[in-house]
Amino acid sequence: MQYVDLDARLGELVGLIDPSRYLEVLPELNASLPAGAWAFAADQAHYEFTGRRCVKDLTIQQVTALEGGRDLVLHLRHNCWKHDEDLVIRYTGVTDVRVENPDGPSTWGALGTLILDEILPHDQGCTHEMAFRAGSAVVTCNDITATWVAADCPGTR
Repeated sequence: MQYVDLDARLGELVGLIDPSRYLEVLPELNASLPAGAWAFAADQAHYEFTGRRCVKDLTIQQVTALEGGRDLVLHLRHNCWKHDEDLVIRYTGVTDVRVENPDGPSTWGALGTLILDEILPHDQGCTHEMAFRAGSAVVTCNDITATWVAADCPGTR
């Protein structure tokens, strides 16, 4: 990732996750990001680690290609201890998808838990880079629509 630090330091503590550099440059990206991508990236809850709408700790439930592969829908499942909603991300005008796992199969299902993500401008629209426990994924597309939907968490309602 260009701005999100997945191996930050705080004194003697190492291996921390720190989105602060990304959050500092994010306002400058407003004019360069498509509307949906901007709305998702700029959501205040996106990077609040203890918040219910933080992307950290979600897991991939399903990936669906639509429109002959031009659109991609990513269903991310909640963890009941933190979230009470699932996240559905629809990528429109997909031009590239890269899934990488250095220790095993490079498939969506093998990536594990989401650590954090970063959305940046691209000449095609934007890129959405996601770091997972077992690898990473980058989707290049025209725009992103992110929707939080009610989850089946017993005892959260």
